[in-house]
Amino acid sequence: MICYFNHLVAPVVGARFPIARAQNPMASDLSPDRSVSSSSPVRRRDLVFVVNPRGANGRTGVEWKKLLPYLHSRLGSDCNICESLTSGPSHAIDITREAIREGADAVIAVGGDGTLHEVVNGFFWDGKPVANQKTEAIRSTALGLIPLGTGSDFARTFGWKNDPREAIERIARGVRSRIDIGVISREGEGSHYFINVADIHLSAKAGYYASRYKKFGNLCYVIGALQAFIGYRNLDLRIKVNEGEWKTYSQVTALCVGNAKYFGGGMKITPNADPLSGSFEVIILQDFKWYDFLLKLHKLYNGTHLSVNNVTSRNVYTIEVDDISGSGGIFIQSDGEHLGFLPRKLSILPAAIEMIC
Repeated sequence: MICYFNHLVAPVVGARFPIARAQNPMASDLSPDRSVSSSSPVRRRDLVFVVNPRGANGRTGVEWKKLLPYLHSRLGSDCNICESLTSGPSHAIDITREAIREGADAVIAVGGDGTLHEVVNGFFWDGKPVANQKTEAIRSTALGLIPLGTGSDFARTFGWKNDPREAIERIARGVRSRIDIGVISREGEGSHYFINVADIHLSAKAGYYASRYKKFGNLCYVIGALQAFIGYRNLDLRIKVNEGEWKTYSQVTALCVGNAKYFGGGMKITPNADPLSGSFEVIILQDFKWYDFLLKLHKLYNGTHLSVNNVTSRNVYTIEVDDISGSGGIFIQSDGEHLGFLPRKLSILPAAIEMIC
């Protein structure tokens, strides 16, 4: 069956998706969880698919319509399939929170890193994980992904392609692993969560401009970088790692905090990051000139830039970054979404979410 959540614009207490019970609960092609164990009996799974139909210049919506018949034929006999189309920014957050409260087995982001980012933020509310309110729920709601977006950078860390049928097979198997999530905070503001990479200064400024040119596909990242270089200069930053002492890093070009490896349409910026490791990889580029990017761009894309002069790398659990100049104009983004400006604190939440892998 297919039910529709696209009417939701905020959590609606009275909304319900159907929970149907299988006559024969033993589905022959659904594997038991390997990384996250459960002794509970197998039942029909309630899967909520969160789709941004305008993603990738409308390609996501077109591909989703083509995929629906196969999705229904592959999963419909064993799962309750709930389709929810987003109507604007932050809608996916609201849909996800409602689905978790209603006891969904999984919420699957259909699209790119932007949709995934919103769904991840929907797993939290007021600094805490969203609670499952269904008394019959037998395990926590998992995160799933069908990558169909412009970048789909998070999927690259797991070696996943933009192949929706391959993604549906992962969902059918239902194997779960607990992954880490990053949280970004600032005094007097609410928390913000990310699953992939958060970055500061030039790369974040480039991402801000790139978001205006998504209609050009991955070329938007090149256009954004060129625009960011206009009037750009390296700046000194104050950085505190793992609650230690503040240190000054001079002439910082960009600082990237990786929970996963890729950003910017396939750039392997934090090549040793692993969302199952319990820590971030932090990369700091210092005193880069515009021609350094031209000469070393291939290293940034294939992940061999750690050997380059003025590039440092380390694993951290928390990192605080501040603007020494106090200008308030140093950009920060996470998962390609503009968050504003420094200062910010970034912390790892180990094994925070179960993900279908």
